[in-house]
Amino acid sequence: MSEGKVYLVGAGPGDPGLLTVKARQVLKDCDVVVYDYLANPTFLEYVSDESEAIYVGKKSTHHTLSQEEINQLLVDLGKQGKIVTRLKGGDPFIFGRGGEEAQVLKENGIPFEVVPGITSAIAAPAYAGIPLSHRDFTSTIGIVTGHERPGKKESSIDWKGLASSMGTLVFLMGVKNLPSICNNLIRAGKDPDIPAAVIRWGTTPRQHTIVGTLETMPGIAKKEGVKPPAILIVGRVVNLRDSLNWFEKLPLFGKRIVVTRARAQTSGMKQQLVSLGAEVIQFPTIRIKPPESYDAIDGAIDHLKDYDWVIFSSVNGVEFFFDRLFEKGRDVRSLGGKYVAAIGPQTAASIKEFGIVPDLVPHDYRAEGILEVFHERKTQKILFPRAKVARETLPKTLRKRGHQVDVITIYETVMEEPDPGIKENILAGKVDIITFTASSTVRNFVKIMGGRKKILAIPDTVRIASIGPITSDTLREFGFKVDIEPPVYTIDALIEAIVKTPFLDG
Repeated sequence: MSEGKVYLVGAGPGDPGLLTVKARQVLKDCDVVVYDYLANPTFLEYVSDESEAIYVGKKSTHHTLSQEEINQLLVDLGKQGKIVTRLKGGDPFIFGRGGEEAQVLKENGIPFEVVPGITSAIAAPAYAGIPLSHRDFTSTIGIVTGHERPGKKESSIDWKGLASSMGTLVFLMGVKNLPSICNNLIRAGKDPDIPAAVIRWGTTPRQHTIVGTLETMPGIAKKEGVKPPAILIVGRVVNLRDSLNWFEKLPLFGKRIVVTRARAQTSGMKQQLVSLGAEVIQFPTIRIKPPESYDAIDGAIDHLKDYDWVIFSSVNGVEFFFDRLFEKGRDVRSLGGKYVAAIGPQTAASIKEFGIVPDLVPHDYRAEGILEVFHERKTQKILFPRAKVARETLPKTLRKRGHQVDVITIYETVMEEPDPGIKENILAGKVDIITFTASSTVRNFVKIMGGRKKILAIPDTVRIASIGPITSDTLREFGFKVDIEPPVYTIDALIEAIVKTPFLDG
């Protein structure tokens, strides 16, 4: 049996973009990931499908496994020869009990490695516009646990030392003990009027920051209903938040936006929305898969010389076509002498990635745009590789005009079954926007949600965003009111239209 190894990995404070490059690689290569409550579930997408995921999350009032049981689990997995990623929120060695786990691994002869993470102690204040140090305010920082080991007879915290020597104090995991922390500092001589802030869910779109003073903070936090995970910051640097608060000022901050595209196609759209402050909820209604048979497309590729035009109507069509072309030992020279048309700029951009500049990209990003161009052309032989189920407007009309059109299935879209918890949140109005980028996403969404009657129960507060008129027509067929539709039918334009929607200001 090969030797096992345990990586103690810091997942960072919550923003997936703050996961380190090394942590992502370790997640990709491990056999088992053992993860905490505070680790963003998005990180599990980096784990191989063949890897096992074990949840051992700990909340203040509930432990899935005790720390001793977690320690033993890591030892057992290591002895089995597994490569284990122990994924912990923040940094494993900053109040994350990583030191305890490392000691147990060492005692049992299990090789281990520590992959540091960005702690919420520095990340959450940064996202709230609070620099922990500033030469006009302080050059000393203290990071303190707000939750000492249960059962300790007396605190090991030097309250007088903290109150007198540290300009900025950061308390982690201190919500439950917030009144005690503030009172201890005041009794130790800290100015009761010194600014204080509590940040909950720091670095995520759910971030919530409240500001007060050391004396007033317990009352404010109670009134606001603040619960873990949250951190407390005490110091004059809190006053800088008014001018340096950048994250909570992002145009889509805190908006919960549902993306119904296939998971494999979501990354670009998701990243743009996240960069604008949104919480993206992936609810893939379709999955893209190869056709059941390649016979038709293989036959078309073998006779490419007979075609005058090749028309692509989607990025998927482009990628699946060229993948099959290359698998058959051909290259882009096979399209030499052919005219290439692309419906939409994104499809055109995908074609250009293969070294081909489309001859035709209609201004109208729909099939109707192609029809306008072909209206006066002489009879052409056209290859149209596309999805198995798609609109028939283009091929039917081209044939009526005397053109020979071979419609070939190059990929299929099948219905996905997303997390049922998301369905419940949608029906409860706990999302702000649902985005649709194709008619197939609309039809499958309706099926997944339980039919027309169910979707009509979605509250009016949930806005519907459509990429263009074809998708909007399908939405209206099912009774949706389309709130957002960009003038240009692209993902970029859809996101821009979402940002400009007036109701988001409320």
